[in-house]
Amino acid sequence: MNPKIISIELTPLHVPFKEPVRRVLGETEGGLGMAIPAEEPWLGGDFVICKLIADDGNVGIGESFVWLPESGVLPDQIISVIKHDLYRYVLGESPFNVEKIRYKMNINVALNEVAKGLLDMACYDLMGKITGRPVYDLIGGKTVDEIPLAALIPLADLMLMRGIAKSYYKRGFRTFRLKLGNSIQEDIEICEKIRQALGSEVNLRVDYNQAYTNPHEAIRAIKAIEPFGIDFAEQPVRNNDYIGLAYVQKRVDTPLMSHEDFFTLRDFITLVEMGAVGVLGLNSTRPGGVTNALRALNYAEQRGLGAVIHDQPLGIASAMHIHIATARYHSFSYAAELFGTEMMEDDLITKPLNYEGGTAKVPYGPGWGIELDERALEKYAVATPITLK
Repeated sequence: MNPKIISIELTPLHVPFKEPVRRVLGETEGGLGMAIPAEEPWLGGDFVICKLIADDGNVGIGESFVWLPESGVLPDQIISVIKHDLYRYVLGESPFNVEKIRYKMNINVALNEVAKGLLDMACYDLMGKITGRPVYDLIGGKTVDEIPLAALIPLADLMLMRGIAKSYYKRGFRTFRLKLGNSIQEDIEICEKIRQALGSEVNLRVDYNQAYTNPHEAIRAIKAIEPFGIDFAEQPVRNNDYIGLAYVQKRVDTPLMSHEDFFTLRDFITLVEMGAVGVLGLNSTRPGGVTNALRALNYAEQRGLGAVIHDQPLGIASAMHIHIATARYHSFSYAAELFGTEMMEDDLITKPLNYEGGTAKVPYGPGWGIELDERALEKYAVATPITLK
């Protein structure tokens, strides 16, 4: 028996940030907690939840998270391209034929990796539901029972940043991602104080959010904090400045990671071949779904690059990342960033994932090993679900 997909259900959502998160962001310049040059208010997360229903009654779920200043697409646009074209390469198909589905989508619809990845993600969950196996069994097997996590420290008053970092340290976190970019001198002060507060054994990484538009200034900024032991630096220059990013990477010792430049697998390959990055940052929408994530990991590993999970999704995509992390644990060089549970007021799953002690425990059960909270889905939906048959 080989069940076929007979229906697609798409629901756009907005999930607000938790009140403490809104309060902290309200105390930061621009209300974003980072140096990204955006005026778009950031009050919560915009998502699309996808259900793929098979003719045997099983349902696979996927999730996409978008924010206009970075991803450049809205939930409505994701739903539109699926409704008007991508659906035809999924309906009537077996979810196990992910390579065929991806090929058909790619040759018929350019780009739109967020929408393609959403469908791809749901296919893997549906495969697990049909077989009664966790997704990690389908992509390499479980190598560990938990994965280490990194804590996100927003760009704010130095004392507030230090206090947040110390609170996460007490909870068991040993890796910290610091938002920087107001000025080189402030960057130095932040790294120095956090390193002093947490000690020499913790791992620090930094995220500039495109703060230094001049590559020469980006080089000075990174070199200024290298004495504090920085694992990698994210997006120091403006997005789409591949040449500038490559110029910086070749002149600093710290590996760079691209986020706002990286949407497709081809983007990442181009950045690597230009010598512009030293770390692959994976999330559920970049380069889109499980199939492309595994391809990107394989490429990064062959090229000798580090890799990190880098996302702040709801429970569905968080579970997806954890499955990839345990199946490909030795391909990742750094603690994972899965910060949605810290930021969003609801994760849309009936039983929360276990994040005790600064780690994420691998969920058990078929597919992603989680269950969608239908009442939460209805609560946070911003439009009536669309069903395609």
